[in-house]
Amino acid sequence: MNTETGTEGPLAGYLVVDLSRALAGPHAGMMLGDLGARVIKVENPESGDDTRGWGPPFVGPEEDPQATYFLSCNRNKESIALDLKSDDGQQVLRELLERADVVVENFRPGVLDRLGFSTAAMHELNPKLVILSITGFGHDGPESSRSGYDQILQGEAGLMSLTGSGPDDPQRVGVPIADLLSGMYGAFGTLAALLERERTGKGQVVRTSLLAALVGVHAFQGTRATVAGEVPQAQGNHHPSIAPYGLLNCRDGSVQISVGSERLWSTFAGAFGLDAGKPEFATNRDRVQNRAMLIEEIEQAFSGYDAADLLAKLNETGTPAGKVRTLDEVYAWEQVQSQGLLIDVEHNVLGKVDLPGPPLRFFNEEAGETTNKSHTAPPVLNQDGDRIRQWLRSAAGDE
Repeated sequence: MNTETGTEGPLAGYLVVDLSRALAGPHAGMMLGDLGARVIKVENPESGDDTRGWGPPFVGPEEDPQATYFLSCNRNKESIALDLKSDDGQQVLRELLERADVVVENFRPGVLDRLGFSTAAMHELNPKLVILSITGFGHDGPESSRSGYDQILQGEAGLMSLTGSGPDDPQRVGVPIADLLSGMYGAFGTLAALLERERTGKGQVVRTSLLAALVGVHAFQGTRATVAGEVPQAQGNHHPSIAPYGLLNCRDGSVQISVGSERLWSTFAGAFGLDAGKPEFATNRDRVQNRAMLIEEIEQAFSGYDAADLLAKLNETGTPAGKVRTLDEVYAWEQVQSQGLLIDVEHNVLGKVDLPGPPLRFFNEEAGETTNKSHTAPPVLNQDGDRIRQWLRSAAGDE
């Protein structure tokens, strides 16, 4: 158990100092906090993290509005406000770094150096420190100095060219996926560095970027470009390499299906009166090449069904299928709630609020589920400042 916060989890007892703001770094820090680490978020005293002002929507009293954006990426953290250009702020940060296991930062390259907290300086304070550093375009290379924001990187890293109704309709993903993925990769790298520290006794620097995170998830689209020499393009809600796989219309709406094998195609076709052996549809390759004809025939077969009845029949045939839910439907869905993906916490200003929950669960044979279920609300600015300073004084007196 983390004795300071009372939380449990695989990282209980670890201390993370989160110097980051906006989303990529805070998301990484939140992931580590979800795993039981004590995460102390260092914010600028004037306005705090940028996302405290990102809205609407804001909720709460008019005199103290809270941005829902900030609430999305700062659960399970404490907040202390420090002016890192002041002697006091720098001294408190040094004391935190001396005790920390991990520091998370997403400043532009060189900013921390100018403040006196270069990588070398931090490791001089604490050789065991794991430093997670996230930038927009990478820490070196010809464009390392560029500012990186999510939508800019979605375009620069090619993701928008793959997303949309067609090649002339580039679209951003509906969440800041570059930020989120770089935070996830960062947390993953941090855990690997902590594991290596168990063998070497030394910390190290983990670097990733929004650019690297998006290129890292190009997946089969990347190898289409690098190996096959094709330039993938957006093509709406249908898979470029599997058919039928996508969003299809029925009598009162639409459903999504995924027919990923020849056996499944034969079963699916038979259930809906389609000719599985038709030369244009005989193999997946044929079906991809004749996708427009395939979609037309399937939607003709689906036109006699309402979505609910169609989904029931698809389930009976073993065809992977689903509907497109709105977010209110998602959070009301019993399956989502059963997985711990909706949690309630007590916020200092808002009272009880529901938040999206952590996506990981842990089990062992003896104890059963060991997932950390003790969560705290995102803090208001400097909520824990006095307590953290008192803890530092107490810790210094014990040394």
